[in-house]
Amino acid sequence: MSVEIIKPRIRGFICTNAHPAGCRQNVQNQVNYIKENATATGSGLNVLVVGASTGYGLASRIALTWIYAAKSLGIFYERPASGRRTATAGYYNSTAFHQLAGQAGFSADSINGDAFSDEIKSEAIDRIKGSMGKIDMVVYSIAAPRRIHPRTGAEHNSVLKPIGQSYTSQTIDLNREVVTDVTLDAASGQEIADTVAVMGGEDLEFWVDALLAEDLLAPGATVVTYSYIGPELTWAIYRDGTIGKAKEDLETRVNTLDKRLADQLGGNVYLSVNKAIVSQASMAIPVVPLYMSILNQIMDAKGINEDPIAQMGRLFTEHLGPDLSPTLDAERRIRLDDRELRADVTANIIERWEQINTDNFREISDYDGLQHSFRNLFGFDVDGINYDEGVETEIDL
Repeated sequence: MSVEIIKPRIRGFICTNAHPAGCRQNVQNQVNYIKENATATGSGLNVLVVGASTGYGLASRIALTWIYAAKSLGIFYERPASGRRTATAGYYNSTAFHQLAGQAGFSADSINGDAFSDEIKSEAIDRIKGSMGKIDMVVYSIAAPRRIHPRTGAEHNSVLKPIGQSYTSQTIDLNREVVTDVTLDAASGQEIADTVAVMGGEDLEFWVDALLAEDLLAPGATVVTYSYIGPELTWAIYRDGTIGKAKEDLETRVNTLDKRLADQLGGNVYLSVNKAIVSQASMAIPVVPLYMSILNQIMDAKGINEDPIAQMGRLFTEHLGPDLSPTLDAERRIRLDDRELRADVTANIIERWEQINTDNFREISDYDGLQHSFRNLFGFDVDGINYDEGVETEIDL
Protein backbone atom coordinates (compact mmCIF):
# COMPACT_ATOMS: atom_id res chain seq x y z
CA MET A 1 0.00 0.00 0.00
CA SER A 2 1.27 3.46 -0.88
CA VAL A 3 -1.16 6.30 -0.16
CA GLU A 4 0.04 9.71 -1.30
CA ILE A 5 -1.20 13.21 -1.99
CA ILE A 6 -0.28 13.72 -5.64
CA LYS A 7 0.32 17.09 -7.26
CA PRO A 8 1.26 17.43 -10.94
CA ARG A 9 4.92 17.61 -11.90
CA ILE A 10 4.81 19.32 -15.28
CA ARG A 11 7.34 21.24 -17.30
CA GLY A 12 6.48 22.22 -20.86
CA PHE A 13 5.05 19.15 -22.60
CA ILE A 14 6.44 16.68 -20.06
CA CYS A 15 4.47 15.36 -17.09
CA THR A 16 6.32 12.88 -14.91
CA ASN A 17 3.50 11.64 -12.70
CA ALA A 18 -0.20 10.78 -12.84
CA HIS A 19 -3.21 10.73 -10.52
CA PRO A 20 -5.04 7.36 -10.32
CA ALA A 21 -8.40 8.78 -9.22
CA GLY A 22 -8.31 11.43 -11.93
CA CYS A 23 -7.42 8.86 -14.57
CA ARG A 24 -10.23 6.60 -13.40
CA GLN A 25 -12.71 9.47 -13.61
CA ASN A 26 -11.51 10.24 -17.13
CA VAL A 27 -12.23 6.66 -18.17
CA GLN A 28 -15.62 6.78 -16.42
CA ASN A 29 -16.43 9.99 -18.31
CA GLN A 30 -15.66 8.30 -21.62
CA VAL A 31 -17.83 5.32 -20.71
CA ASN A 32 -20.64 7.70 -19.77
CA TYR A 33 -20.31 9.49 -23.11
CA ILE A 34 -20.72 6.26 -25.07
CA LYS A 35 -23.65 5.11 -22.96
CA GLU A 36 -25.38 8.45 -23.50
CA ASN A 37 -24.61 8.92 -27.19
CA ALA A 38 -24.48 5.49 -28.82
CA THR A 39 -26.99 2.64 -29.04
CA ALA A 40 -25.60 -0.60 -27.63
CA THR A 41 -26.08 -3.57 -29.97
CA GLY A 42 -24.55 -6.33 -27.84
CA SER A 43 -23.13 -8.17 -30.87
CA GLY A 44 -20.19 -9.62 -28.92
CA LEU A 45 -17.19 -8.86 -31.15
CA ASN A 46 -13.76 -10.28 -30.40
CA VAL A 47 -11.38 -7.31 -30.56
CA LEU A 48 -7.61 -6.86 -30.36
CA VAL A 49 -6.48 -3.29 -29.57
CA VAL A 50 -2.76 -2.67 -30.04
CA GLY A 51 -1.96 0.56 -28.21
CA ALA A 52 -4.94 0.45 -25.85
CA SER A 53 -4.03 2.65 -22.87
CA THR A 54 -4.38 6.28 -23.99
CA GLY A 55 -5.86 8.53 -26.67
CA TYR A 56 -7.58 6.98 -29.65
CA GLY A 57 -6.62 3.43 -28.68
CA LEU A 58 -8.22 3.66 -25.24
CA ALA A 59 -11.27 5.43 -26.68
CA SER A 60 -11.60 2.69 -29.31
CA ARG A 61 -11.54 -0.01 -26.66
CA ILE A 62 -14.16 1.77 -24.56
CA ALA A 63 -16.42 2.45 -27.54
CA LEU A 64 -16.25 -1.11 -28.88
CA THR A 65 -16.84 -2.59 -25.42
CA TRP A 66 -19.89 -0.52 -24.51
CA ILE A 67 -21.44 -0.42 -28.00
CA TYR A 68 -20.81 -3.99 -29.15
CA ALA A 69 -20.17 -5.84 -25.86
CA ALA A 70 -16.72 -6.55 -27.27
CA LYS A 71 -14.48 -9.13 -25.66
CA SER A 72 -11.13 -7.39 -25.89
CA LEU A 73 -7.43 -8.00 -25.57
CA GLY A 74 -5.48 -4.77 -25.11
CA ILE A 75 -1.76 -4.36 -25.69
CA PHE A 76 0.16 -1.44 -24.17
CA TYR A 77 3.53 -0.57 -22.67
CA GLU A 78 3.02 1.24 -19.37
CA ARG A 79 4.93 1.57 -16.09
CA PRO A 80 3.32 0.50 -12.80
CA ALA A 81 3.88 2.45 -9.59
CA SER A 82 7.09 1.84 -7.69
CA GLY A 83 7.84 3.32 -4.27
CA ARG A 84 7.03 7.04 -4.38
CA ARG A 85 6.89 7.06 -8.17
CA THR A 86 3.36 6.88 -9.55
CA ALA A 87 2.37 4.66 -12.43
CA THR A 88 1.98 6.21 -15.87
CA ALA A 89 -1.41 7.62 -16.82
CA GLY A 90 -1.89 4.80 -19.33
CA TYR A 91 -1.41 2.22 -16.59
CA TYR A 92 -4.04 3.88 -14.40
CA ASN A 93 -6.37 4.25 -17.40
CA SER A 94 -6.07 0.54 -18.06
CA THR A 95 -6.73 -0.49 -14.47
CA ALA A 96 -9.81 1.73 -14.50
CA PHE A 97 -10.98 0.24 -17.79
CA HIS A 98 -10.68 -3.28 -16.37
CA GLN A 99 -12.58 -2.33 -13.22
CA LEU A 100 -15.43 -0.67 -15.10
CA ALA A 101 -15.64 -3.36 -17.78
CA GLY A 102 -15.71 -6.08 -15.13
CA GLN A 103 -18.45 -4.32 -13.17
CA ALA A 104 -20.52 -4.11 -16.37
CA GLY A 105 -20.02 -7.80 -17.12
CA PHE A 106 -17.67 -7.41 -20.10
CA SER A 107 -14.67 -9.66 -20.71
CA ALA A 108 -11.29 -7.93 -21.02
CA ASP A 109 -7.67 -9.04 -20.91
CA SER A 110 -4.47 -7.04 -21.29
CA ILE A 111 -0.76 -7.52 -21.92
CA ASN A 112 1.69 -4.91 -20.69
CA GLY A 113 4.77 -5.03 -22.89
CA ASP A 114 6.45 -3.86 -26.08
CA ALA A 115 3.98 -4.41 -28.93
CA PHE A 116 6.84 -4.10 -31.44
CA SER A 117 8.46 -7.28 -30.08
CA ASP A 118 7.91 -10.82 -31.31
CA GLU A 119 7.55 -11.94 -27.69
CA ILE A 120 4.45 -9.84 -27.10
CA LYS A 121 2.95 -10.93 -30.41
CA SER A 122 3.47 -14.55 -29.38
CA GLU A 123 1.92 -13.93 -25.97
CA ALA A 124 -1.07 -12.24 -27.59
CA ILE A 125 -1.54 -15.21 -29.91
CA ASP A 126 -1.47 -17.60 -26.94
CA ARG A 127 -4.06 -15.49 -25.06
CA ILE A 128 -6.33 -15.33 -28.11
CA LYS A 129 -6.12 -19.08 -28.64
CA GLY A 130 -6.68 -19.78 -24.97
CA SER A 131 -9.68 -17.60 -24.20
CA MET A 132 -11.05 -15.66 -27.17
CA GLY A 133 -11.33 -17.49 -30.45
CA LYS A 134 -10.92 -15.73 -33.78
CA ILE A 135 -10.60 -11.95 -33.87
CA ASP A 136 -13.31 -9.93 -35.59
CA MET A 137 -11.56 -6.56 -35.39
CA VAL A 138 -8.01 -5.33 -34.89
CA VAL A 139 -7.43 -1.71 -33.85
CA TYR A 140 -3.82 -0.58 -34.28
CA SER A 141 -3.12 2.68 -32.43
CA ILE A 142 0.55 2.85 -31.45
CA ALA A 143 2.22 6.27 -31.11
CA ALA A 144 5.72 5.45 -29.84
CA PRO A 145 8.91 7.45 -30.35
CA ARG A 146 11.25 4.45 -30.40
CA ARG A 147 11.31 0.91 -31.79
CA ILE A 148 13.73 -1.96 -31.41
CA HIS A 149 13.34 -3.88 -34.66
CA PRO A 150 12.40 -7.49 -33.83
CA ARG A 151 14.25 -8.93 -36.82
CA THR A 152 17.47 -6.90 -36.85
CA GLY A 153 17.75 -5.68 -33.25
CA ALA A 154 18.42 -2.18 -34.58
CA GLU A 155 17.19 0.78 -32.52
CA HIS A 156 15.12 3.33 -34.45
CA ASN A 157 14.12 6.74 -33.05
CA SER A 158 11.59 8.94 -34.79
CA VAL A 159 12.17 12.66 -35.34
CA LEU A 160 9.87 15.59 -36.07
CA LYS A 161 11.65 17.37 -38.91
CA PRO A 162 11.01 18.86 -42.34
CA ILE A 163 12.51 17.27 -45.42
CA GLY A 164 14.73 19.01 -47.97
CA GLN A 165 15.26 22.31 -46.19
CA SER A 166 14.94 23.87 -42.75
CA TYR A 167 11.59 25.30 -41.71
CA THR A 168 10.78 28.34 -39.57
CA SER A 169 7.37 29.13 -38.10
CA GLN A 170 5.81 30.35 -34.89
CA THR A 171 5.00 28.23 -31.91
CA ILE A 172 4.23 28.49 -28.20
CA ASP A 173 7.17 28.09 -25.87
CA LEU A 174 5.33 26.07 -23.23
CA ASN A 175 7.89 26.81 -20.52
CA ARG A 176 7.96 30.60 -20.94
CA GLU A 177 4.38 30.85 -22.33
CA VAL A 178 5.33 33.16 -25.18
CA VAL A 179 4.74 33.00 -28.92
CA THR A 180 8.09 32.70 -30.60
CA ASP A 181 9.72 31.53 -33.83
CA VAL A 182 11.14 28.05 -34.07
CA THR A 183 13.48 26.72 -36.76
CA LEU A 184 13.75 23.02 -37.49
CA ASP A 185 16.69 21.66 -39.45
CA ALA A 186 16.02 19.33 -42.36
CA ALA A 187 16.10 15.62 -41.61
CA SER A 188 18.90 13.39 -42.83
CA GLY A 189 18.19 10.31 -44.89
CA GLN A 190 18.83 8.12 -41.85
CA GLU A 191 16.41 10.14 -39.73
CA ILE A 192 13.72 9.75 -42.37
CA ALA A 193 14.31 5.99 -42.52
CA ASP A 194 14.26 5.70 -38.73
CA THR A 195 10.99 7.62 -38.48
CA VAL A 196 9.39 5.38 -41.10
CA ALA A 197 10.65 2.32 -39.20
CA VAL A 198 8.97 3.53 -35.99
CA MET A 199 5.79 5.19 -37.27
CA GLY A 200 5.20 3.52 -40.62
CA GLY A 201 3.20 0.39 -41.33
CA GLU A 202 5.73 -2.42 -40.96
CA ASP A 203 4.68 -3.39 -37.43
CA LEU A 204 1.00 -3.40 -38.40
CA GLU A 205 1.94 -5.76 -41.21
CA PHE A 206 3.83 -7.96 -38.74
CA TRP A 207 0.74 -8.15 -36.51
CA VAL A 208 -1.54 -9.09 -39.39
CA ASP A 209 0.99 -11.66 -40.66
CA ALA A 210 1.19 -13.25 -37.20
CA LEU A 211 -2.58 -13.48 -36.84
CA LEU A 212 -3.04 -14.88 -40.36
CA ALA A 213 -0.29 -17.45 -39.84
CA GLU A 214 -2.17 -18.80 -36.81
CA ASP A 215 -5.59 -18.58 -38.51
CA LEU A 216 -6.82 -16.18 -35.83
CA LEU A 217 -8.69 -13.65 -37.96
CA ALA A 218 -12.39 -14.38 -38.42
CA PRO A 219 -14.04 -14.40 -41.85
CA GLY A 220 -14.81 -10.80 -42.80
CA ALA A 221 -12.40 -9.45 -40.16
CA THR A 222 -11.73 -5.71 -40.06
CA VAL A 223 -8.41 -4.04 -39.28
CA VAL A 224 -8.24 -0.29 -38.68
CA THR A 225 -5.33 2.01 -37.96
CA TYR A 226 -5.15 5.77 -37.44
CA SER A 227 -3.43 8.69 -39.11
CA TYR A 228 -3.48 12.47 -39.34
CA ILE A 229 -3.20 14.89 -42.26
CA GLY A 230 -4.07 18.32 -40.88
CA PRO A 231 -4.25 21.67 -42.69
CA GLU A 232 -1.66 23.06 -45.07
CA LEU A 233 -0.47 25.26 -42.19
CA THR A 234 1.23 22.25 -40.55
CA TRP A 235 2.29 20.32 -43.65
CA ALA A 236 5.96 21.36 -43.60
CA ILE A 237 6.55 19.44 -40.37
CA TYR A 238 3.79 16.89 -40.71
CA ARG A 239 2.49 15.79 -44.10
CA ASP A 240 5.62 16.88 -46.00
CA GLY A 241 8.02 16.04 -43.16
CA THR A 242 9.39 12.88 -41.61
CA ILE A 243 6.07 11.92 -40.03
CA GLY A 244 4.39 12.34 -43.39
CA LYS A 245 6.81 9.86 -44.96
CA ALA A 246 5.94 7.38 -42.22
CA LYS A 247 2.23 7.90 -42.84
CA GLU A 248 2.73 7.38 -46.58
CA ASP A 249 4.36 4.05 -45.77
CA LEU A 250 1.44 3.22 -43.47
CA GLU A 251 -1.14 4.02 -46.17
CA THR A 252 0.69 1.93 -48.76
CA ARG A 253 0.82 -1.07 -46.45
CA VAL A 254 -2.83 -0.63 -45.45
CA ASN A 255 -3.90 -0.93 -49.08
CA THR A 256 -1.65 -3.94 -49.68
CA LEU A 257 -2.98 -5.66 -46.56
CA ASP A 258 -6.56 -4.86 -47.56
CA LYS A 259 -6.12 -6.83 -50.77
CA ARG A 260 -4.70 -9.78 -48.83
CA LEU A 261 -7.53 -9.84 -46.29
CA ALA A 262 -10.15 -9.43 -49.00
CA ASP A 263 -8.73 -12.37 -50.94
CA GLN A 264 -8.19 -14.66 -47.96
CA LEU A 265 -11.05 -13.81 -45.61
CA GLY A 266 -13.39 -11.38 -47.30
CA GLY A 267 -12.06 -8.84 -44.79
CA ASN A 268 -10.80 -5.28 -45.00
CA VAL A 269 -8.02 -3.03 -43.70
CA TYR A 270 -8.84 0.64 -43.29
CA LEU A 271 -7.07 3.83 -42.32
CA SER A 272 -9.04 6.42 -40.38
CA VAL A 273 -7.77 9.99 -40.60
CA ASN A 274 -8.68 11.57 -37.26
CA LYS A 275 -8.66 15.15 -35.98
CA ALA A 276 -5.88 16.76 -33.99
CA ILE A 277 -6.06 16.03 -30.27
CA VAL A 278 -4.05 17.01 -27.23
CA SER A 279 -1.61 14.25 -26.33
CA GLN A 280 1.91 14.09 -24.96
CA ALA A 281 3.09 13.27 -28.49
CA SER A 282 1.24 16.13 -30.19
CA MET A 283 2.33 18.67 -27.58
CA ALA A 284 5.94 17.84 -28.42
CA ILE A 285 5.56 18.81 -32.09
CA PRO A 286 6.61 22.43 -32.71
CA VAL A 287 3.84 24.63 -34.18
CA VAL A 288 1.12 22.07 -33.35
CA PRO A 289 0.25 23.26 -29.77
CA LEU A 290 -0.29 26.81 -31.06
CA TYR A 291 -2.37 25.47 -33.95
CA MET A 292 -4.48 23.29 -31.64
CA SER A 293 -5.14 26.11 -29.19
CA ILE A 294 -6.60 28.16 -32.06
CA LEU A 295 -8.40 25.18 -33.61
CA ASN A 296 -10.13 24.16 -30.39
CA GLN A 297 -11.45 27.65 -29.66
CA ILE A 298 -12.89 27.91 -33.18
CA MET A 299 -14.42 24.42 -33.19
CA ASP A 300 -15.84 24.89 -29.69
CA ALA A 301 -17.49 28.15 -30.77
CA LYS A 302 -19.06 26.38 -33.75
CA GLY A 303 -20.19 23.44 -31.60
CA ILE A 304 -18.34 20.88 -33.72
CA ASN A 305 -15.31 19.95 -31.60
CA GLU A 306 -14.68 16.31 -30.73
CA ASP A 307 -12.40 14.62 -28.24
CA PRO A 308 -11.10 11.06 -28.81
CA ILE A 309 -14.18 9.31 -27.39
CA ALA A 310 -16.53 11.39 -29.56
CA GLN A 311 -14.42 10.59 -32.63
CA MET A 312 -14.35 6.88 -31.85
CA GLY A 313 -18.05 6.86 -31.06
CA ARG A 314 -18.63 8.24 -34.56
CA LEU A 315 -16.18 5.79 -36.15
CA PHE A 316 -17.78 2.71 -34.65
CA THR A 317 -21.42 3.71 -35.11
CA GLU A 318 -21.21 5.26 -38.59
CA HIS A 319 -18.34 3.46 -40.34
CA LEU A 320 -17.01 0.29 -38.72
CA GLY A 321 -18.96 -2.44 -36.98
CA PRO A 322 -21.41 -5.25 -37.77
CA ASP A 323 -23.55 -4.38 -40.81
CA LEU A 324 -21.74 -1.05 -41.36
CA SER A 325 -19.94 0.04 -44.53
CA PRO A 326 -17.48 2.93 -44.16
CA THR A 327 -17.63 6.06 -46.27
CA LEU A 328 -14.20 6.42 -47.93
CA ASP A 329 -12.41 9.18 -49.81
CA ALA A 330 -10.66 8.68 -53.16
CA GLU A 331 -7.64 7.14 -51.37
CA ARG A 332 -9.79 4.64 -49.38
CA ARG A 333 -9.52 6.62 -46.15
CA ILE A 334 -12.19 7.22 -43.54
CA ARG A 335 -12.19 10.97 -42.88
CA LEU A 336 -13.06 11.80 -39.27
CA ASP A 337 -11.09 15.02 -39.72
CA ASP A 338 -13.88 16.43 -41.89
CA ARG A 339 -14.93 19.00 -39.29
CA GLU A 340 -11.38 20.16 -38.55
CA LEU A 341 -10.77 20.74 -42.26
CA ARG A 342 -14.06 22.49 -43.00
CA ALA A 343 -13.42 25.57 -45.15
CA ASP A 344 -14.82 28.00 -42.57
CA VAL A 345 -12.68 26.49 -39.81
CA THR A 346 -9.43 26.61 -41.76
CA ALA A 347 -10.15 30.17 -42.92
CA ASN A 348 -10.66 31.29 -39.32
CA ILE A 349 -7.43 29.58 -38.27
CA ILE A 350 -5.36 31.30 -40.96
CA GLU A 351 -6.83 34.68 -40.00
CA ARG A 352 -5.88 34.21 -36.35
CA TRP A 353 -2.51 32.66 -37.18
CA GLU A 354 -1.51 35.87 -38.93
CA GLN A 355 -2.56 37.98 -35.92
CA ILE A 356 -1.39 35.93 -32.96
CA ASN A 357 1.48 37.05 -30.72
CA THR A 358 2.58 36.91 -27.10
CA ASP A 359 0.28 39.78 -26.13
CA ASN A 360 -2.96 38.35 -27.53
CA PHE A 361 -2.61 34.55 -27.72
CA ARG A 362 -4.76 33.94 -24.64
CA GLU A 363 -7.58 35.95 -26.24
CA ILE A 364 -7.62 34.58 -29.78
CA SER A 365 -6.81 31.00 -28.87
CA ASP A 366 -7.80 28.60 -26.11
CA TYR A 367 -4.32 28.19 -24.66
CA ASP A 368 -5.69 27.80 -21.14
CA GLY A 369 -8.01 25.06 -22.40
CA LEU A 370 -5.06 23.38 -24.09
CA GLN A 371 -3.16 23.34 -20.80
CA HIS A 372 -6.25 22.03 -18.99
CA SER A 373 -6.62 19.22 -21.55
CA PHE A 374 -2.94 18.35 -21.19
CA ARG A 375 -3.20 18.10 -17.40
CA ASN A 376 -6.35 16.00 -17.84
CA LEU A 377 -4.32 13.40 -19.74
CA PHE A 378 -2.52 12.59 -16.50
CA GLY A 379 -5.55 12.70 -14.24
CA PHE A 380 -5.15 16.31 -13.06
CA ASP A 381 -7.73 19.13 -13.21
CA VAL A 382 -10.50 16.52 -13.42
CA ASP A 383 -13.87 17.64 -12.08
CA GLY A 384 -14.96 15.89 -8.91
CA ILE A 385 -11.49 14.89 -7.69
CA ASN A 386 -10.14 16.21 -4.38
CA TYR A 387 -6.42 16.60 -4.99
CA ASP A 388 -5.74 17.33 -1.33
CA GLU A 389 -6.73 13.78 -0.36
CA GLY A 390 -4.29 10.89 -0.37
CA VAL A 391 -4.85 8.12 -2.92
CA GLU A 392 -3.49 4.61 -3.34
CA THR A 393 -0.89 4.68 -6.12
CA GLU A 394 0.02 0.98 -6.28
CA ILE A 395 -2.90 -0.59 -8.13
CA ASP A 396 -2.85 -4.08 -9.65
CA LEU A 397 -3.76 -4.39 -13.29
